Amino acid sequence: MANFITTIQFTEQGIKSIKDSPKRATAFKAAAKKLGVKVTSLYWTLGPFDGCIICDAPDEARTFRMAAFRLSPKSVPTKNRISLHALPMTRSVAQSVRYAEAT
Repeated sequence: MANFITTIQFTEQGIKSIKDSPKRATAFKAAAKKLGVKVTSLYWTLGPFDGCIICDAPDEARTFRMAAFRLSPKSVPTKNRISLHALPMTRSVAQSVRYAEAT
C-alpha cells in the first residue's frame, strides 16, 4: 500500500458550513473505505491549508477518485501527494541514478 497526503482548503461555502465539517469527515472516511482507501488520520489545520488527510491506498488512481469524487470541489479543493516512510525512502534513494549517469 502506498501512503498519500491530501491537503484541503475550504472555499467560502466550506467556511460557511464549517460546523458540519466533522460530520462530513466521518462520511468521507466511510466513502473512502468503499473505494479501498484507508484514511489513517484527518486533521484540521491553521495556515495555508485548512486540513490534511493521510491515507493508505493500493494505487494513485484510488486516491484520485477519492479526492475528485468524494470531496466536494465547492467546499474543499485538494492537492494530493504521495509520501514515503523512512524504509521505502532509504531503499528509493539507494537505488536512484545520478542525473549525470542518466544522460
